Amino acid sequence: MSGVAVVTGAGSGVGKATAARLEKDGFAVAGLDIKNAPYQCDVSDEDQVAAAIAQVAADLGRPTVLCNVAGIGRFQHTADATLDDWNRTIAVNLTGTFLMCRTALPYLLDGGGAIVNVASTAGVMGQPYSAAYCASKGGVVQLTKALAVEYLERGVRVNAVAPGGVDTPLLGSFMPPEDGSRRLLARLMTPMGFCTADEVAGIIAFLAGPDSRYMSGSIVSFDGGLTA
Repeated sequence: MSGVAVVTGAGSGVGKATAARLEKDGFAVAGLDIKNAPYQCDVSDEDQVAAAIAQVAADLGRPTVLCNVAGIGRFQHTADATLDDWNRTIAVNLTGTFLMCRTALPYLLDGGGAIVNVASTAGVMGQPYSAAYCASKGGVVQLTKALAVEYLERGVRVNAVAPGGVDTPLLGSFMPPEDGSRRLLARLMTPMGFCTADEVAGIIAFLAGPDSRYMSGSIVSFDGGLTA
């Protein structure tokens, strides 16, 4: 397989695993992250996104795959959340995904390509103590569907994966409030436990590759049966 894949959040976790997997699959990979990546970029910053994509195109050629993995989140009581907490989560998880898609689309439309967004079970079901995260990932789900329909006739496929709990550094951010309800939190668990970053990367690689040629607008649940 050949092509140029842009992966956000490539400094750690699922993004890092995705970059490694796509490179193994034969892509020239441009890893973007706010730190610890070849291309430093805050995906919520419009100018940084534009500069990063332009530099990738100059260095590696036309991007053919975009994987939006960058994300942030944490547990907190909604009543305790500040507007800054809300805005930052929406800015990175949803606005960042939008900015990356909008900026990469002219390159993808030039010869076809694929976009893979990382949503979450939090985008398709209620999750306590994470209103901003749920709203942002629900937005990613609908953004994915909207783009899939809009560009269905123009050679760009857009899909998303909705993982459950992934054993990555981000998982450590989701520490429940000390007075959080164990019964509510138990809704988020499955007997299958957590998945790994490499496993999620495998799903992303599938959605980025030719074996998913007939898929667009799909939200692939990868959650150990949590949303079944």
